[in-house]
Amino acid sequence: MNKEQEELLDEVYLAYADSHWTSPSNPNGKLLSEQLFGVIPMEHSKESFINEIKTNSKFSKKWGLKIEERELNVDELNIVNLLKQTSTKLITLEYNGIKIESYE
Repeated sequence: MNKEQEELLDEVYLAYADSHWTSPSNPNGKLLSEQLFGVIPMEHSKESFINEIKTNSKFSKKWGLKIEERELNVDELNIVNLLKQTSTKLITLEYNGIKIESYE
């Protein structure tokens, strides 16, 4: 992935991580435990989050992120060869109406 895709992915993963915080049950309560934020254990590391986005359409839709990777077809490989690049894969990332493509 290119830098722009990585930044977008970081933004979505941060939103995922932030979603695990829970508000205090009683911010003005007598007990400290009622006044503190809580945290729900995260199910995914960044790596497994990316994999889940790629393989689970329901999860992908929930976070508004779509990641597709595919091998270049013969015509695309010929163009890449003419440009003297070594790319063999197209990576497309879509989030909030933003679509970013890169070649690897």
